Amino acid sequence: MKRKYYNLFVLLVIVFSAMIYTSCRKSVSNTTGWEYNNPKNGGFEVVPYEEQETGPGLILIEGGTFAMGRTEQDVLYDWNNIPRRITVSSFYLDETEVTNLDYLEYLYWLGRVFGADYPEVIKKSRPDTLVWRDKLAYNEPYVDYYLRHPAYREYPVVGVSWQQASDYCQWRTDRVNEMILIREGILKFDPNQQNEENFNTEAYLAGQYEGLVKSDLIDLNPNGTGTRKVRMEDGIFLPKYRLPTEAEWEFAALGLIGNTIYERITERRLYPWNGHGARNPDDKYIGEFFANTMRGRGDYMGVAGHLNDNADVTSPVTAYWPNDYGLYGMGGNVSEWVMDVFRPLSPEDFSDFRSFRGTRFQTQVRDEEGNIAEKDSLGRIKWRDVDSSETNERRNYKKADNINYLDGDYNSSIFFNNEEKKEEPQEKWMYDYGITSLVNDKARVYKGASWRDRIYWISPGTRRYLDEKLSTDYIGFRCAMTRVGSPTGF
Repeated sequence: MKRKYYNLFVLLVIVFSAMIYTSCRKSVSNTTGWEYNNPKNGGFEVVPYEEQETGPGLILIEGGTFAMGRTEQDVLYDWNNIPRRITVSSFYLDETEVTNLDYLEYLYWLGRVFGADYPEVIKKSRPDTLVWRDKLAYNEPYVDYYLRHPAYREYPVVGVSWQQASDYCQWRTDRVNEMILIREGILKFDPNQQNEENFNTEAYLAGQYEGLVKSDLIDLNPNGTGTRKVRMEDGIFLPKYRLPTEAEWEFAALGLIGNTIYERITERRLYPWNGHGARNPDDKYIGEFFANTMRGRGDYMGVAGHLNDNADVTSPVTAYWPNDYGLYGMGGNVSEWVMDVFRPLSPEDFSDFRSFRGTRFQTQVRDEEGNIAEKDSLGRIKWRDVDSSETNERRNYKKADNINYLDGDYNSSIFFNNEEKKEEPQEKWMYDYGITSLVNDKARVYKGASWRDRIYWISPGTRRYLDEKLSTDYIGFRCAMTRVGSPTGF
């Protein structure tokens, strides 16, 4: 017996020693044999990295293939959501819609940093609280209280346009990455940032932002200064927060991961839950609505004494059951902005991998020597569309703006051989904007049902659109983030 324990002890010592040796041994290039992280031979750095950190508020959505488009009958006969099989990469999505509290934090930061010299920035970012007004209803209390009163703190923000939602995502990226640098001991807290001297991820990476430095990273380059800024290769920064694509939102809303056994989907869903009804069949919650939506004509909340959906307008973002990804509110409460530009035939034109319409290829503005040009007045790096001279030898794209590709450009219109028509604005070539349709390059898709909608719109395949500058009392948003590396994590 003692011999057995002795052998086990020796084995543990050998394993532990091997682990120490492996961890202490410097990694070596498989192609050159040179050691990494050695300043004696040039100091090429390879930092230890496991996987992407999950950003605040996010949930990992494991991607895969699914039939995007109509699951419910097309009662409007729009035929703008024809089913098509595509693949969505893994990505991150907010657990809930962005709340009033979240947005007030954003407005406070803008006021603190830009309020003195650039008040127009705050004005441009404020939600339009007047969206609550109705000519034949008394909604003034929502105008006065919905955004700022603490009673509505955990309710989804509304009155936000697509442009405002996109700006919020950009701001959130910078605040999260700034906090990461503070957490890692690289920067100090700097509550006195003003105007263009505010932390911006792109500006920091381009060497255009200094900040209150606590301790820069050690630079192993023997010809360097001894310290350096964080680089993308260090794996410290998170990717950008952004709006989800239409395909991502629809995939996440369906939550088919809960109905999958190996590669077999056991039940196709109409809604973000199983079954063909909107009420919970579970004995404990039988008859309770799964989502905050309009139950019928003039019925927004149910009967006094048992308010079934428990909300007259919106509800707290976690008031209803999450879907199988753990996402709240994918089937009601507020509709949500997504990144895509609307086209009726998008389901037919989509690429079958990472589908998206709205692509514009851009590059940073640089001077003649190739250096990053100056920042704008808000401290942001300037970007420009890729010039046609830069794409002469490319095969995968030839121009920067591809929003109209196959649907809305001159070649796809009925005027493809009419030289006189070619001189007219693009929005006149196919959809006759302002005369026979409201479809143009500013029409953005929004998905899902809201507290104002019938249950039909809860089906994730349904799609509607609105001009990116407009806002309503029933459209909110949530942020997404690209997943880099392994689609499932380690």
